[in-house]
Amino acid sequence: MTVKATVGAIIEKDGRILLIKRNHEPFKGYWCIPGGHIDFGETPEEAIKREVNEETGLTVKKLKFFDYYSEIYKEIKWHAVALIFICKAEGNVKICPKEVKEHKWLNEKEALKQKLAFEHKRILAGYIENERKY
Repeated sequence: MTVKATVGAIIEKDGRILLIKRNHEPFKGYWCIPGGHIDFGETPEEAIKREVNEETGLTVKKLKFFDYYSEIYKEIKWHAVALIFICKAEGNVKICPKEVKEHKWLNEKEALKQKLAFEHKRILAGYIENERKY
């Protein structure tokens, strides 16, 4: 088993945070921030731009590293280090149905009430508490 390197994007617009509903395992049917695996030869910054575009159709125009989180779920044999970025993105959301079932723009209270995948509740709570001013 190897540890995965992943990225996640906190994208906020008009006081609302973008969440997507996963359409694949693990955590199928759960909400999350856009993101995914870093490909071989790809920087985390390249990966977050690619993943956001693939999943949402948005183009990342500005990004800032926020924090990293360990995601360890022995019951599903999952261990990842997630690098989280705060992103400014442009365009209209057009989801990739293979990966994403639907999307929502939610205020912080609504976002934290969702059934969230991985460590995304902790990630969003940390963002709301510490880094909202980007």
